[in-house]
Amino acid sequence: MFRAFPLIWLALLLFAAPTGRAAELPTRTLTIGKDKLIAEVVVTPEQRATGLMNRFSLAPDHGMLFVFERPQPLGFWMKNTYIPLSIAFVDANGVILNIEDMQPHDEATHWSRGNALYAIEMKQGWFRTKGVAAGAKVGGLAGLVGQ
Repeated sequence: MFRAFPLIWLALLLFAAPTGRAAELPTRTLTIGKDKLIAEVVVTPEQRATGLMNRFSLAPDHGMLFVFERPQPLGFWMKNTYIPLSIAFVDANGVILNIEDMQPHDEATHWSRGNALYAIEMKQGWFRTKGVAAGAKVGGLAGLVGQ
């Protein structure tokens, strides 16, 4: 019994330890030109406030899609975010307004250049390596507003 107790205690601690991963979020496949990405979809204020905070990695071609209630100027920063990210601000027609690179833990605000309804965060450089720039059209956004 004495030897089993420490093993059970250790097992309980390991299973109870936080993983740094957000609760399972719904995903959506988006397209930009010929490229596809899988985005976790966040729609509530609480989900948007957490975003990709406290994560240490992203799978290839995976990111996060922030959905807002109405088009508006959007500002993002990187508090408690460990992954260098690029963010694309997207208008109500699915057109990318601008793309900004953001550094881990930087609390400087990165703004949309116009009224955005969506923001897509990907591992830094993803948009650049795919040749995606302002003016590109994002497919797969239909039906997201109002969820």
